[in-house]
Amino acid sequence: MANTLPLPKGMEITVGIRPGFEAILTPEALEFVAKLHRAFEPRRQALLQVRVERTRQFDAGERPDFLAETKSVREGDWKIAPLPHDLQCRRVEITGPVERKMIINALNSGADSYMADFEDSNAPSWDNQITGQLNLMDAVRRSISLEQNGRSYQLNETLATLIVRPRGWHLDEKHVMVDSQRVSGGIFDFALFLFHNAKEQLARGTAPYFYLPKMESHLEARLWNDIFIAAQDAIGIPRGTIRATVLIETILAAFEMDEILYELREHSSGLNAGRWDYIFSAIKKFRNDKDFCLADRSRITMTVPFMRAYALLLLKTCHRREAPAIGGMSALIPIRNDPIANEKAMAGVRSGKARDAADGYDGGWVAHPGLVPIAMAEFVRVLGDRPNQIGKQRDDVQVSAKDLLGFSPEGPITEAGLRNNINVGIHYLGAWLAGNGCVPIHNLMEDAATAEISRSQVWQWIRSPKGKLDDGRKVTAELVRNLTGEELDKVKEEVGGDTKPYDRAAQIFEEMSTSEQFTDFLTLPLYEDI
Repeated sequence: MANTLPLPKGMEITVGIRPGFEAILTPEALEFVAKLHRAFEPRRQALLQVRVERTRQFDAGERPDFLAETKSVREGDWKIAPLPHDLQCRRVEITGPVERKMIINALNSGADSYMADFEDSNAPSWDNQITGQLNLMDAVRRSISLEQNGRSYQLNETLATLIVRPRGWHLDEKHVMVDSQRVSGGIFDFALFLFHNAKEQLARGTAPYFYLPKMESHLEARLWNDIFIAAQDAIGIPRGTIRATVLIETILAAFEMDEILYELREHSSGLNAGRWDYIFSAIKKFRNDKDFCLADRSRITMTVPFMRAYALLLLKTCHRREAPAIGGMSALIPIRNDPIANEKAMAGVRSGKARDAADGYDGGWVAHPGLVPIAMAEFVRVLGDRPNQIGKQRDDVQVSAKDLLGFSPEGPITEAGLRNNINVGIHYLGAWLAGNGCVPIHNLMEDAATAEISRSQVWQWIRSPKGKLDDGRKVTAELVRNLTGEELDKVKEEVGGDTKPYDRAAQIFEEMSTSEQFTDFLTLPLYEDI
């Protein structure tokens, strides 16, 4: 796989190019990547440094609050730009990686939208990223198909609206260098998709739509907005063509939801409650607070007070600005071989979607095509034939900083919960190292966010005076090391086949959980292994 591509001046690709990849990595597309990198990389780096500084402040005891300097934005009477027709009805959105079979099944699923994911449900190997771009290029042109195991997959006449999630600001694309710097993974994913597909989408009556992950401030949203403006001008499409939904999946972004919508108002298509990463963010930001400690992950549901406050504030904020509010993920998946367990799981899906619809949400996420009809029924039950319920204002909702920071419950922490965190962490990381970022584990569809909660909880339980099991034992590094070996054996027995990636995964999980220093994202060191 020799690299014989003609590259823009100052660009280097440090990996071989497979046949066919040149359809994505054209000189013009790569020049577009380089142009955006040179214009915006200094700002990305500066904003990442702001994250570091804020973490130091929280370690010193400070707590976030609504910003005094943006009070006029929060109190102003402004709205986002009117929504395009195919983003007005988003009752059910299905999510999944940019794998060929997944794309076809998701677009055919009956969901209103499909979030094609280059981020948390995708292991960002070079092959996965470029093959994913090729798959989406075919999907936009309705030419995508697949022959696999004697079955033929092709697109139906009616499809879900395509929305693409590039990587977050913290992730690089290590295989592409411009002026001896790695390019931003997010800019790389965004630029290649936009360059190859925007005009084709417009000709087909839609437009380039995106989900933006992991942001921590409105200044990070402003960076995306400025990139959108520059990108639209560069490829010759009108400003406002791009529309983006922001995942509110960090505790800091929860304090700047109005401001984030305002920064993107010409390009906004609302906000989404990214529940798993939100929990991880809270653990990460207050990991050194001796008074902060959360119970087993299974106990941190959308009905606990701090999660309920976040969900209702997001809903109120969006509808006030005439923006869609999209509910979070149902990670449950159908259980084929156990009807009783399957019905319990499906009841959980119905309950969560019914609550979101009754609250006023305009839609919600599922991770499996089998859940689309169940989720759709709950939203249709409330919305009827209306595309959304943006008109449902929630003036009754009053959320304070204290509400957002009132973390609970603190217990119980159980051995079963500790073992589950270790097991899920090993299982997921092993699959990720093998190239799969979306993994069914214990009847849940797990992605990087749930693995992040697992390892960050273990790290924090070891260090918190409150990190005690319900039987009185303190969670210690020694206990975690012992249980890691036992859970590794269980994972190996379950997955079978080549288990070498799981040995490495167990080593990484143990090191990251017991080390003195907390690693901000487990995908950062892991990325260097793939």
